[in-house]
This record gives sequence, C-alpha cells and structure tokens, in this order.
Amino acid sequence: MSGFRAQRRIARIERRRAKRRAVMVVAASAVVAVGTVTGMMSAVEGGRDRTTAEPRLTRTPTLQPPLPARPSPTATPSAPSPLPAPSPSASLSPSQLPEPSAKPTKKATPQPPTAPVAPVNGALYRHSESQVLDWVRANRGDPRQALIESRIADRPAAVWFAAYNPGAVTAQVASVTSAAAAAGRVPVLVPYATPDRDCGGASQGGAPDFDAYDEWIGEFAAGLGSGQVIVILEPDSIALADCLSGGERAARFASLARAGRTLHAANPKARVYFDAGHSGWHSARKQAAALRAAGAATSGDGIFTNVSNFHRTADETAYARRVLAALGGPSRLGAVIDTSRNGNGPPPAGEWCDPAGRALGRAPTTRTGVARVDAYLWIKLPGESDGCKGAAGTFTPDYAYQLARGD
Repeated sequence: MSGFRAQRRIARIERRRAKRRAVMVVAASAVVAVGTVTGMMSAVEGGRDRTTAEPRLTRTPTLQPPLPARPSPTATPSAPSPLPAPSPSASLSPSQLPEPSAKPTKKATPQPPTAPVAPVNGALYRHSESQVLDWVRANRGDPRQALIESRIADRPAAVWFAAYNPGAVTAQVASVTSAAAAAGRVPVLVPYATPDRDCGGASQGGAPDFDAYDEWIGEFAAGLGSGQVIVILEPDSIALADCLSGGERAARFASLARAGRTLHAANPKARVYFDAGHSGWHSARKQAAALRAAGAATSGDGIFTNVSNFHRTADETAYARRVLAALGGPSRLGAVIDTSRNGNGPPPAGEWCDPAGRALGRAPTTRTGVARVDAYLWIKLPGESDGCKGAAGTFTPDYAYQLARGD
C-alpha cells in the first residue's frame, strides 16, 4: 500500500473513531462476544464512557448463553415491575451438538412472506446448556442455589449465535430448534454477526462483509426447522448505526431487510423482530425512520427493545407503541421487551457495571395481555457479570442472588 493511501486510511479510521465516541455516549446494548469452536459465547455489558474488558474464552461444548449490554441511565419513573413468583419449567435433558452440516447449496432469492405470520402462542423454551445451569448443577449445597435455580436457571431464555462460523451454524441452530420442538416449546434465537458489529467497540466482530453475512444468515435460517421460533435480529444493528457513514448504514439496513426475508423463507412460522434500542435512547420518530429504512415493516414481524438493559416494562411498552405507530406498516407488527433485569428500573446516572439494587423483571411469557406487545423475554440471562462483581461475561452467583432477591 502506498504511503498516501496508508495516510488516507489512517485518517478515515481516526474520523470513524471520533464519531463512534460521540455516538456511544448514549448507546445501550452491545456485547463482548467470546465465541469458541462450538459457538459458545459470553458477553460484557457496559456504558459508553468506560474501558471495556477483554474477551475471554470459555469452555466447550455448549451454545452461547444470553447476552449483555450497555445500560443507559435515562428512564421515565414508573411503578416497579413485580418480581414473578418462582415457577420452574419442565426439566429438559441435555442435547448433544451435532457435527457441523455441509455448506448449504446456493439459496434462492428470498421473498417476503405471502401471509401474515401468526403470533407465537406457545410456552417458551429453556435451553439445557448455560452457565447458570452449570453452576446450579455443581453447587447443590450452596445456600444460594435454590433461589437462583427457581428464579433464574429454570426460566426460559434466549440463545445467542455470535460466532461467524459458516459451515457450523446450521447444525448449532438446529440443535436448539429440534430440542425445543421435541419439548413442545418456542425457542428464542439471537443471530449476532452483522459486519462491523458494535462499530468496532467492545463487541467488535461479525462477518467480514455483507456477501459473507448473507451466506451466514442463510445457513442460520436453514437450522430453524418448521415450528414456531422467535428471532431477535442483530441487537444494536439499527439503534447504534449512527456511527456508520451513510453508505455503510444503507448497506447494513439492506442486509437486515434481506435477512428478514431469508428467515421467513426458511420457516414461515418464524417471528422476526428488528432492533428498536430502548426508551432512554433515540426518539420514537427517529428510531421508526431507521427501522423503516431497514425493512422492519415489510421484512419483519415487529421490534425488540431493552436488550440487556434496565428500563421499566411500562416505559418500554409505551415507547414500543410509539415506535410502532411512527413506523406504520401492517397492524400485525408487534413488540417484544427484554425484562430480565428491569424489576427495579434503571440505576442512577453513571452506574452501569453490575449496579446494586437491580432486580429480576417479569417472567418470560408470550401472554402479556397488552395490545401489540407479543412477549416479555429474557434475552440477557441474569447473573452474567458486567465485569465488576465477577469476570466480564461469566456467571457470578453473588450477582445472580442479588437480582433474584431484588436488593
């Protein structure tokens, strides 16, 4: 590379870094991916004004546990969400990861669904492999074990796929969806591999380019099976997109629209939700405009909010409805809200790392009783540390116990 081209490249990188720092002050939910050969990942949450932890490898073989984020302190005060009473789900036997499948044959150009996708109406799936379950099984005599098991480990939670791993992801997704189908339950899956993920921040990574991402999401879709499934498509991919140039943003949004069509083409029963940030971030109008540009109204089934954050359910419900109203599109579009740690609302301004006084939110369910709110989900698994009460991205029993008690 010539000296002139190198200088131009360095200048461009510095401009992007400066822009990121400005955008990241208010951003909410990125992850530090720590994928292994089997696709397992942990993550780290944090604010935008901090030094992030280094990624850590974890043991194999398990699928990635649910994710973290970057909590933001702003929220409208409202009544606390009640802590749900323990109601352990049925025990599921561990499932072995299959060998990676052969690379799929070239896929046809996906088309939008020809009929509305019916809302999910089944019980949610709890995957049999996670850090909290490992701890519960290994610590039967611990005085914290019973409460952590009943209020966290036994709850259904999302499964993240954060490794760019063509040739392997189909089998990994299929291992979850097939186990969920056998149990008669609905899995929640999180593909997290968009190019320039987290705009080069703590969770940087993903596919090398959009052609590669299209192929990867096609392989991901090939493992969805034929039953009901909820897909949380690329957290932060839209709300954090201000750090990108106009051309880069347009390319990302076009890829998300294609991804939505690909997922629906592979499984017409899939419910695909697009990133809407949270109530303490962008205005509803601004977020809706970005969602529209990303094809959420035509290639998706709605939006998700509050991933790994602490904003109250009432605030998120009101925000999601404002976004949906501004978005327009068919009336079938709904919202899902991450309620995993929002029982006491957000922490004081400036506190983001395993903040004290937080609590579990409403239990995961697809029966919210609220119009246009399709589900309350635990997208982030409570108890995985932001990096203060334990190593970043690892399950920390003291933190989990605090959340389970709500103190």
